Amino acid sequence: MNTVMTKGIYRAIDVWFSNELLFVRLDDGREVGTPVDWFPRLKSASEEQRMNWRIIGSGIGIKWEEVPEDIAVSGLFSE
Repeated sequence: MNTVMTKGIYRAIDVWFSNELLFVRLDDGREVGTPVDWFPRLKSASEEQRMNWRIIGSGIGIKWEEVPEDIAVSGLFSE
């Protein structure tokens, strides 16, 4: 019998920040917090710029036009 292992597809539905963390809510209800330090352009962005994001690729990515920054949601996980 063959078993195929596939990586999960993570899809974002919401994004917000604390002073030190970037939070992403996934479509399955989980919330992931990642240090903003991992994203220097977001760290130095204003609160207004940070909140100007949009979901791309049906939730597999997040884009900030003004910063500029693009994040693959799967990159927030290690498998």
